[in-house]
Amino acid sequence: MTQSCAEIAGVTVSLDHWIDGRRVSSPERFSNASPIDGSDLGAVSAAGQAEADMAVKAASKAFPAWAALGPQGRLPILRRFAEGILARGKDIAAVESLDNGSLLMGNLHRMVPRAAQNISFFAEWALGLNDHVIDHEEVINNVRYDPSGVAALITPWNAPMMLTTWKVGPALAAGNTIVIKPPEWAPLTCSLLADIAHEAGVPPGVLNVVQGIGEVAGDALVNNPDLARISFTGSTDTAKIIGQAAARSITPMSAELGGKSPFIVCADADLDAAAQTVAGQYINAGQVCLAGTRILVEKSIEAEFLDKVRAAVSHMTVGDPREAATRVGPLIHPEHFARVAGFVERAKAAGGEVLWGGGQADAGGLYFQPTMFAHVSPSDEIAQKEVFGPVLTWQTFASDDEAIAIANGTEYGLAGTLFCGNEARAMRIAERVVAGTLWVNCFFVRDLAAPFGGSRISGIGREGGTHSFDFYCDIKNIAVRKGSFGAAGG
Repeated sequence: MTQSCAEIAGVTVSLDHWIDGRRVSSPERFSNASPIDGSDLGAVSAAGQAEADMAVKAASKAFPAWAALGPQGRLPILRRFAEGILARGKDIAAVESLDNGSLLMGNLHRMVPRAAQNISFFAEWALGLNDHVIDHEEVINNVRYDPSGVAALITPWNAPMMLTTWKVGPALAAGNTIVIKPPEWAPLTCSLLADIAHEAGVPPGVLNVVQGIGEVAGDALVNNPDLARISFTGSTDTAKIIGQAAARSITPMSAELGGKSPFIVCADADLDAAAQTVAGQYINAGQVCLAGTRILVEKSIEAEFLDKVRAAVSHMTVGDPREAATRVGPLIHPEHFARVAGFVERAKAAGGEVLWGGGQADAGGLYFQPTMFAHVSPSDEIAQKEVFGPVLTWQTFASDDEAIAIANGTEYGLAGTLFCGNEARAMRIAERVVAGTLWVNCFFVRDLAAPFGGSRISGIGREGGTHSFDFYCDIKNIAVRKGSFGAAGG
């Protein structure tokens, strides 16, 4: 079958799958449009059962040789992979901006370097995994991190390249082979990733990319009994479906899911820094799972802080994400625009006061105004459910206990942000907020060695550093009785 490609921002991108070291085309296709202006980006191959099974079979065949290389043998290949991402940084940034509406400059200067680091960091980290020895009075325990097999990696549309490499890095460094299922609303940079991996010398079958609609391609993939691991980033509702499939084969699953994170501002905080950080929650049109969307402000500073936030938000220019002055681009898809608008209209009907924004931006299309609601009850839908758009709520608190109660008053527990001028007070609050990550006087600072994941319905498991390998590896303990081999035991 003839392979298909598209010219995206001057970059040639394959619209077909990558399976066993070659492009594979499907008779079924799905349309892909840019959220920037609705322009057609091409008809992408849509996988079904056959392609999903083909990819898992290819990964299974490639697994023994890739695993046998060991961390040291895989290191130079993965270093070249990371270098290839950097070398094609301008291409990746331009394609991702057109494909999902993210800021071009943000992609170029933050996303691409982080994507490359996701590969190189875990390749280096894997070198020391098997150095863990536990000395017991009777035995020496040698703890090993062995490759587990084929991992299915299902990635989201809000930052496809960065969040895909966040999974690819540790999975490949662990010695696993992988099948990537890109998001159907933004699949193109995962296709570029396959090309880069191939050019770096990643062997056929080690990295596969199967495109398609989640209910078809994703379902076929996660129900394959030959998977050793399933890693998913996306919505809680989809995770429940994937979890049922994983349970049928007792396949370990990791899930990083939605959030409704609190952003707590104490009266003694650096209010200028806090206000700028609140405005930053609108970046990527609010399509960030970690965003602090519930602004909780100490009552005594409400008026002063609101003025500062309003001033900071006034500089959040909405427009074409390829323009340097733009801070808020479009929402990803008409369906998602309708979802965000629905939340806003229901909040208005429930009595929420719109402090600013509240509807489609002047740019039209999928562009939505940065929006803030006040007079919101903690039990209101807009304060309870993840909107995943540029919509924040404004609430106040009179005591730390009240702030913590509001912060913990949802089903979620992904992240939180706290601005506070007193270290002891900050730590007392931070320790009581339910969250996988709690930033104090900063936001979105992520060390790859640190654990990351969600509590409650925001996720299962942790990633980062050794935590990633705890998931992607089969951990084995070889317990050897001391002195049992005698002098000639070597």
